[in-house]
Amino acid sequence: MKRLIAAALLACAAAGPAAAQELGGTLRAIADRGAIVLGHRDASPPFSYLDASKQPVGYSIDLCLRIAEAVKQTLGRPDLAVKYVAVSAEERMQKVADGTIDIECGNTTNTLSRQEAVDFTITTFITGASLLLPAGSTVQSVSDLAGKKVGVVEGTTTETALRNRLQQSSIGATVVVVKDHDDGITMLEKGKLDAYAGDQIVLIGLARDAKDPKKFALAPDIFTYEPYALAVRRNDADFRLVANRVLARLYRSGEIGQVYDKWFGDWGGRPSRLLLAMYALNGLPE
Repeated sequence: MKRLIAAALLACAAAGPAAAQELGGTLRAIADRGAIVLGHRDASPPFSYLDASKQPVGYSIDLCLRIAEAVKQTLGRPDLAVKYVAVSAEERMQKVADGTIDIECGNTTNTLSRQEAVDFTITTFITGASLLLPAGSTVQSVSDLAGKKVGVVEGTTTETALRNRLQQSSIGATVVVVKDHDDGITMLEKGKLDAYAGDQIVLIGLARDAKDPKKFALAPDIFTYEPYALAVRRNDADFRLVANRVLARLYRSGEIGQVYDKWFGDWGGRPSRLLLAMYALNGLPE
């Protein structure tokens, strides 16, 4: 009996890498390339940004690094390198779709329209869009933006939601599109904008990382629902399953709490009830 068990284990071990080699899609591309390529954002703290040494770090980066380790195990390739490619808000979906990056590790909202171009992992975070303001501003919500200039990153779900809200409410505000969050907060600081729209959790990070956080205030109103997920190529169930297994295991075990505390504990406070519910619902059993 022991010999049979040993033989079976040996057969499984031998079949593991071979089975991985037979996989196609993203896993095949990673194996052929000898590296997994992570797409990152330069200035979306605390999800994906560059630290003082210009290395990509953040909540989403940590999740993707864990996925990269799982890919190494799946392929039986501990030698796989991890490479980074910077992506902007406008080009991130295209870079996933055309194979420039294998997974986008930022703060990207999973929407039905984006699913026409890419697929998404299970949800990784939940937030909503709000407004960052100069300290002392009387603006409390989008409804108070009449006659004012509001900045927003081009090509984001926040831009679409902001324009829709302004139009539906007949609010005569000027929408100023910017390249990234750094440009937006710089314009706000210099008085070129009256408000800057973005996901609330990101706005908090931008304000806290500013030279003088006291120059900014956060509007209490949230005007969108933003479920974040990691973008992967469409119709690639094998790679998406590897990623989802990592995320579900983190949620199920409660280890996601350590990741959350690392990136939000010093300024984001406790996770919301909605976020805790999301972790619980997505802690899928193996």
